[in-house]
Amino acid sequence: MAVVSNPLRSEALREARHIALPIIAAGVVIAVLYYGRLFFITSIAAVIIAFILEPLVELLLRLHMPRSLASFFVCTFALSILYGMGLGAYSQLTTIYGDLPLYGQRIADLVDDVRQRIQGMEERTYQLLVPARQRDLQAQQERLRQQQAADQRRRNRRPDQTPPVPNQTQPGQPIQEVRIHEESTFTDYILAHFNSLYTLVLMVSFVPFLVYFMLSWRDHINRSFLQFFHGEDRLVAARSLQGIAEMMRAFAVGNFIIGILLALTSSLMFWSMRLPFPLLIGPLSGFLSLIPYIGLPLAMLPPLFSALAINKLSTYLLVMFVVSMLHLLALNLLYPKVVGSRVHLNPLVVTFSLMLWGYLWDAPGLILAIPLTAGLKAVCDNVKGLRQIGRFLGD
Repeated sequence: MAVVSNPLRSEALREARHIALPIIAAGVVIAVLYYGRLFFITSIAAVIIAFILEPLVELLLRLHMPRSLASFFVCTFALSILYGMGLGAYSQLTTIYGDLPLYGQRIADLVDDVRQRIQGMEERTYQLLVPARQRDLQAQQERLRQQQAADQRRRNRRPDQTPPVPNQTQPGQPIQEVRIHEESTFTDYILAHFNSLYTLVLMVSFVPFLVYFMLSWRDHINRSFLQFFHGEDRLVAARSLQGIAEMMRAFAVGNFIIGILLALTSSLMFWSMRLPFPLLIGPLSGFLSLIPYIGLPLAMLPPLFSALAINKLSTYLLVMFVVSMLHLLALNLLYPKVVGSRVHLNPLVVTFSLMLWGYLWDAPGLILAIPLTAGLKAVCDNVKGLRQIGRFLGD
């Protein structure tokens, strides 16, 4: 009996180990992604920016310029554009900051109007559903309760028996000066989150250098990476790397082009509608529209906030109509043609990936969820043992 039970026990242990090891590995990977999210987000953002700038580097390479010099010129050009956009956005935001009391008053008026309408609807519903006799009875009971509460307060009220404190200050004694120092809320926030802000600024400062080295050392990195594999594995790794590169390039460059088109079109439409700050709210609305699932309501927020200066119902409705039409045209007409058919993911996988990466990396996870999942699918499609997973992830 013991001879029979030992092989069964060994087989059960091997089977349990076979199931437990992948679960432990998945937990370790999720923990590393969660606690190292700032590092991974910075690295992936640099990779996406490098893919966006790669066509400009290829254009300079056709002019027989060295890759390192071409990468330097492209990165300098991109930083100059960002600097100019930052100055323009700063001037616009300064003007908005001066007009904040006006926008705050408009928002307060809208909230009061909505509250009054809701109270009016409640009163009309109450009058329709409750008979007049019962309403009078309830009003009498309410007045009686208020009168009893007022009587109780009068009975509980006692005169203050505490004698007044005499002034202890002598005529020749100097009065002690008391100064109260109040720190600003912004200063308290900076001091409380100094370590987090320092880490964020430090990681963001690495992005230009990462982008430059990814562009200038691209060929060397590809050759060195393939040296880790031998024989057929090297061919599989090369195909996987090419698939990921094509997918990331299509996704990054395609979304960037669509965002630019949406930003220009939105700015022109908002300028024609006489909305304030069209050069600021147009790009914000255009690029926010590209966020999966929640892009449409997010894209409406900047123009609706700007429309508070006009404060007309027709303007609000027109803004919502314009943003909705641009969003639908971008997703149904431009996205399939510009991004192409390289990103093949079924809607269920996209939803789960948005949930997972959004939980791990918050807002950046929602933006990076689709390219990360599509890159995983590209690897699975080129690895023989993982092709079933690739078919499951695809559409």
